[in-house]
Amino acid sequence: MHPDDPSAFLRVAAAQAVSVPGDVERNAHTAAALVDKADHAGADLVVFGELFLPGYHPPTLAARPASCDMEVDFYGEVADRRLDPVRAMAQRHRITVLIGASVHQGSRRFISTLLIDKFGKVRDVYHKQHLVEVERPMFTVGDRGTTLVLNGWRLGLGICYDATFPEHARAAATAGCHAYVTGGAFNVGGEHRRDLYHAARALDNTFYVVFAGALGGPPPWTLSGGSAIYDPEGRPIDRVPTGAVGLAVADLEAQKLDETRRAHTMLADLRVDLSERTTVEADRGA
Repeated sequence: MHPDDPSAFLRVAAAQAVSVPGDVERNAHTAAALVDKADHAGADLVVFGELFLPGYHPPTLAARPASCDMEVDFYGEVADRRLDPVRAMAQRHRITVLIGASVHQGSRRFISTLLIDKFGKVRDVYHKQHLVEVERPMFTVGDRGTTLVLNGWRLGLGICYDATFPEHARAAATAGCHAYVTGGAFNVGGEHRRDLYHAARALDNTFYVVFAGALGGPPPWTLSGGSAIYDPEGRPIDRVPTGAVGLAVADLEAQKLDETRRAHTMLADLRVDLSERTTVEADRGA
């Protein structure tokens, strides 16, 4: 194995639960209960869905930014007391949490992934780089990717629509990531695309994919969940049953990662000089 390979394994939990639109404090209590459950499962990391803290409900996000958003200071830290329940649980169990939020920094508003570390410190670590149409009037596009390093594992972060672009996950893989970790919010009816995207990103890049899906909510913004963890060949290792509240839990294994990348060498064989093309007209006359 390469000296930069991660520790033997990392146990990850992808959470699935219903958020109440606009009620950050209540949703933080929900998250805290799932972090407690993840600790009982031995998890090192717990991942929550897109905008889990304010709820993925565009009308509420547009009408009530004061109740939905969190302030990020100059250093990227968040001191919002509404997060105390989940902060305390992360600190109690010495567990790392990634959770979706709406944040503002200065005049800009972002769909964010917050990192709550094992000491209870909260940092704004990633901003969604691809916004869907309903989000664009409210939020600013993120301008850079993020790699989170945990126990030697390099985790590329994404949020929902990011994962529909192969280039986003590929950028994480070529930057040396061992896994791609995303929180999403897919409407009911999009289950086929949701599952295909994340399985494909795993196989494309021969790395693990961890997806935490937001669940429930009022129509027409009812969300389908789909929390699952995929191995480096795109097979689901564990998933939360449809419509259920709970956790998908799996070990990311360094040996499995190494074996897969030795057998399937797409990353090593990747060509970046394919922009030149020849156009051939099949119906052109003599």
